Amino acid sequence: MTKVSTNIWFEKNAKEAVEFYVSMVPNSSIRRTTVIPADTPSGPEGSCKVIEFRLGDQEFTALEAGPLDPLNHSFSIVVACETQAEIDRLWDGFLQNGGVQEACGWLKDRWGLSWQVVPRVLGEMMADPDRAKARRMTEVMLQMVKLDVAKLEAAFRG
Repeated sequence: MTKVSTNIWFEKNAKEAVEFYVSMVPNSSIRRTTVIPADTPSGPEGSCKVIEFRLGDQEFTALEAGPLDPLNHSFSIVVACETQAEIDRLWDGFLQNGGVQEACGWLKDRWGLSWQVVPRVLGEMMADPDRAKARRMTEVMLQMVKLDVAKLEAAFRG
């Protein structure tokens, strides 16, 4: 069977970042760390590292290979949370670790990776066939920084 995973390029400190991510997201683990045993375009033998890890049910590879490709908003990790308490725990943990809050449930961690910390029901509300309900919820969401599940659900219900 073909295996698909997501690769994230880090300039430096990939191990520190991955250890933090694994500590924040339940059911996560580091699978393997490999140091590239040859010179690469990113640097000499031993300077490039590959870390295979799992966040929840998603496979990732962190590549620490220098400043060639900085992280940006075109890639983000979405964490769909069941409760407001879980949103609050993740949000606060990222901010306390040097992250920066943005808007609509987005934040950027201290390594530059973008995250969306959202309630699991957000996608369902957004895709609801009653477009007026979806619009009300979306308009409220667009005014938020950290998402508030109760306020989103209240707007959705009208």
